[in-house]
Amino acid sequence: MKIGLGGKDAIHALLALQQKAPEAARWTQGDYERLMEDPGGKILVAELETTEPPKLIGFAALHRIIDEVEVRNMAVDPDHRQQGVGRALLLAAREHMLKAGAKRVFLEVRASNKPAQSLYYSIGFAMHSIRKNYYREPDEDALVLALELYPPTVVSSYP
Repeated sequence: MKIGLGGKDAIHALLALQQKAPEAARWTQGDYERLMEDPGGKILVAELETTEPPKLIGFAALHRIIDEVEVRNMAVDPDHRQQGVGRALLLAAREHMLKAGAKRVFLEVRASNKPAQSLYYSIGFAMHSIRKNYYREPDEDALVLALELYPPTVVSSYP
């Protein structure tokens, strides 16, 4: 498996994978294009190199604003789950964002998506807050998780 940056040539494969993963956000081609054009946007892709051409088996769509990053969308092909693809994507995302100066990463996850929560917690994400009725079809709360990339900076008050 190889992790790299996804370009516009990967959009059709991203859309196809998103259809196979019901927990992924339902983005349009335009959504992916706008993120790729944004200076703070990145899409990391996981490809299976044993096929020709390499097969897209996972992706993570990230957006950075100054020193905070949001994982906007993420999916792993159901045929390749429990094989370290999601972990590899998140660890690569962490490295990319550290190099870009990010201090914190946020993401939302369905309250019922226990496998994803286990992965996020194992990497170091922690509960930040809950967004009531954030998801639709079915309606469900979102857990907002945060990962600190650097220790928080303490700003001293005036004497």
